[in-house]
Order: sequence, then structure tokens, then C-alpha cells
Amino acid sequence: MTASAPTAATPTVDYRTDPSQYRHWKLSTEGAVAKLSLAIDEDGGIRPGYKLKLNSYDLGVDIELHDALNRIRFEHPEVRAVIVTSAKDRIFCSGANIFMLGVSSHAWKVNFCKFTNETRNGIEDSSRHSGLKFVAAVNGACAGGGYELALACDDIVLVDDRSSSVSLPEVPLLGVLPGTGGLTRVTDKRKVRHDLADIFCTSVEGVRGQKAVDWRLVDAVVKPAQFGAAVQERAAKLGAASHRPADGQGVLLSRVEREDAENSLRYEHVTVEIDRAKRTATFTVKAPGGTQPADIKTIEAAGANWYPLAMCRQLDDAILMMRTNELEIGTWLLKTEGDAAAVLASDATMLKHQDHWLVNETIGLLRRTFARLDVSSRSLFALIEPGSCFAGSLAELAFAADRAYMLALPDDAVRAPRLTLGEFNFGPLPMVNDQTRLQRRFYEEEVPLAAARAASGQSLDADEALKLGLVTAAPDDIDWDDEIRIAIEERAAMSPDSLTGLEANLRFASKENMNTRIFGRLTAWQNWIFQRPNAVGEKGALKVYGTGEKAAFDQNRV
Repeated sequence: MTASAPTAATPTVDYRTDPSQYRHWKLSTEGAVAKLSLAIDEDGGIRPGYKLKLNSYDLGVDIELHDALNRIRFEHPEVRAVIVTSAKDRIFCSGANIFMLGVSSHAWKVNFCKFTNETRNGIEDSSRHSGLKFVAAVNGACAGGGYELALACDDIVLVDDRSSSVSLPEVPLLGVLPGTGGLTRVTDKRKVRHDLADIFCTSVEGVRGQKAVDWRLVDAVVKPAQFGAAVQERAAKLGAASHRPADGQGVLLSRVEREDAENSLRYEHVTVEIDRAKRTATFTVKAPGGTQPADIKTIEAAGANWYPLAMCRQLDDAILMMRTNELEIGTWLLKTEGDAAAVLASDATMLKHQDHWLVNETIGLLRRTFARLDVSSRSLFALIEPGSCFAGSLAELAFAADRAYMLALPDDAVRAPRLTLGEFNFGPLPMVNDQTRLQRRFYEEEVPLAAARAASGQSLDADEALKLGLVTAAPDDIDWDDEIRIAIEERAAMSPDSLTGLEANLRFASKENMNTRIFGRLTAWQNWIFQRPNAVGEKGALKVYGTGEKAAFDQNRV
């Protein structure tokens, strides 16, 4: 994990880390229970200019958390429950560092919030799909983003020491929304009555003791003497029903190798080529090559080098790198390359062994990575050309795109690109709103979905894919270059702000859930509030926090 001056060759943020580099988290395991202990290094900010006091966090802290969660998922299959707690006395976590927010650009704040929410959504995803349960052991004051972290867990235990409380104080203290994830989980997940939530979110001091249980803000309060034992007991009980294996052999997550150049990122299975003049980045995901594992023994032997796992880790890193470090590259062109049959064979292996913990976790990583693509504020165009392998799981890249263009070569059957549907397009990799991308595409209408299902396994040419509604357009080789060029140039001429709002709305149409509301509020409410003078003006609450000066608000309600 590094931070440095922003240049194309030296990225501002590197998301790769490992436990030997952690400055803020400690990961320990004992049998079926893991413990993530937070002790934030005040001088360990990812950027200069602030101190991380009171266990407050920045992007670097969340990068470590994201890595630690993946290490638990893949390196410790014996773990069934995770205790998230603080290693500091009387303070669990005070949330995002206020001074960091005050000195950060708007783009930094929004990217930070998005990654934070994705990581916490990932906790809930693992609870739902992997049998990995989480207990927040709130052993001190818990505010703002610290409470958001607790809210992402399955169970919240608060120490009853007459001072520790939970709170979302952003409105009275900072003039901003009380956490895109926090506010949403208080209502949608914990179902706190709206009038009580109103009091809770406008109070600085928060709620403690039995009242916190009565208001559904926590699940239990326990006296300090019994706190540790109670937390362990609740973690063991939650993990008892897990299907994660006690005798599973973990997979070491080796460092994701990446070659950085001025205008490219290169991995074994993924490349990103940047065209700064056109403000585009071309992502190319390659099919597996050579003989691939077909049974659990060889999958386990391959470990982190197993194609689906390796490719997915590389794609996830590429998305994060581009999203954080290349803000002006507004259009991402999605391509694939290689043997479609190899992709489908890899998919078939995953589906055959999906009940095995390692395969299940790999499918989970694929699900979360494609979901990260869905919520990235970039225009996504899929280009299906000769040599493509948009098949099965990799066809999801085309369905994630805002538009998919497929080259029609009716007189050249050998070179004509093909699109092939598989089982991965009908369930295992849903978006954050729990819809498959084909369900989203067809508004869950039975006739086009049934037609797509009937075509599963068929190698579809451009005309067939267009007829089924699987692609946006199918220009022939005479029109292809001009049509793609015009589409890219038109996109680059439009307001990025308008496109962000447009794409977020169109990608998540008709079906809402807690996750879509979290990201919708991040895109709209938080995006707006973070730019208002009441928050970031010279007398705004974020700017004057900690100075002793009182914020001056524009009292117009709009």
C-alpha cells in the first residue's frame, strides 16, 4: 500500500498489501474464530497532512481491511466467525478522519466512500454466501464510519461501561449525511423506527446501554467483566451453522504482479491500455490458456494461480487502480481475447465443484468484482471483435456494459466473433440488486429471458445476438471503425457529471434493495452534500471542525 505524487507511471494509490505491511489492523485466528483488531497508527495516513487520532481511518485503513477479509476467505477456510474489535482502550472507532476529509478533493472523498461501502457490503456478501459470520465487539466509543463498520456485521455487542456508545453524528458535527451505508443500514437492516433514527442521527452523544438494545441499534450490551466471554460465545454460536470446513487447506494469496507503464497496466490475464487523447481505457481480459485444473485436487494445487481466481484478482486490482488514479479517463472499453471454449470449460469446472469452499469463494470474488465494475462511475462499452471470448462468465462483461457493439462478418464465418451464453449468465453472478444482468437487461420479462436461456451454449454470431437483444448494435466491417469512433467521441464530449447520474440510474432500473440505495445515496445525496458550502465552504462544518470556530450555514432549504 503506497501513496505518492500522482503520475501515470507511479500511481497515487496501490491497493496491494499483505499482513506484514499492515499498520492499522492485526489479524489473528484461533480455531474457527478470527479476530480483526483495529489499532490505527496516528502517523500512518495514506497521504500527508493529518493524524489518524481516536482510531479514525482513511483509505489506507480500508485497503488493509479489504485485504484482511480476502485472507480470511481464502487463507483460513477453517474460520467460521470473525470478531471485529479495537485494540485501544475505550475507543472502538471514531469513523472517517475529519481532517482527512477536510483537506481532500471531492473526487478523493467520493472514491474513498465508495470503496469503504464496497468493502462493508463484501462483509455482508460473505455472511450470505460463504457462511462467514461477523461479530462487532464494540469495546469503546463507536461513531460515524466506525458504527457503519459495526452495522455491516451480523451481530453487534456493546460494552456496558456507562460511557461507550454508538452514534452517527455527521449531521450536527459536520454538516454532511450520516454515512451512506450507516443511515441505510439503520433503517433497512436494523429497522430502527424512523422517529428514533431521527433523534439518533441528530445527536452528538449517541446512545448507550440498554437503550441502544431497545432502539435496535445493537444486539446486546454486556458488562466489562463478561464482555470478552460473551463475544466469544456469540461468535461461536453464529459460526456453528457455517459450512466452511474445519480441515480445509488454505490458499496463500500471493502478491498480484502488475507491470506499470505510463499508459498501461499489464497483468498475466488482464491488460489496460490508456488513450489519453480520447480519454479511454481498453480493458482486455484473456481466456485461460493451456491445460486447466478439472478436479478439486488440481484446483487446490494451483492455488492462487488457478485461472478464475488469478484473473479475478487482477481485474479487481485494475478496476481499483483506474477508478482511483485515472479520473479523466471516462470511457472504459471492455474486450476479451482467447478461446471461448476454454472459458466455458473453466466455468463448467467451477459449477461442478461449487460446493467446495475454495470454488465457492472464487465465485464470490467474481461476483463482487463484476459488481465493482457495475458501480464504477465510468462509461462502459463492450467491443466484441474477432478473437473475442465473450462466453459464459466473461460474457458478463458485455452485459455489464452500457452498450455492447458486435462486429458482423456474414461472409467470413471463420473470423466472425461469437457470443456464447452459459449458466453463469443466469444466476451465480448477480449485481448488487440481486438481479442477473440479463434480468436487468430485459426487466425480468419472461419471453426474452426464455429465448436467451434457449440459446445457452450456442455460438451466436452478430445477427443472432442482435435478434436476441444481447447486443446494442452489430455494424459490419465497413461501418465498424466509424461507428465505434463516433460513439466514443460523442461520449467524451458529454458532461461527466451527467453521465454518472445517467449510468447509475439506467444500470439499476426497476429493482432496488439496501445495496442499491447505499450506492444511490453515495452518487446523489453524498455527492451533492459534499460540495455544498455548508460542508466544505470557508465556514463550512468540515472546514472549521476542530478549530473552535462555529460553522456558518446558509439557511436556505432547497
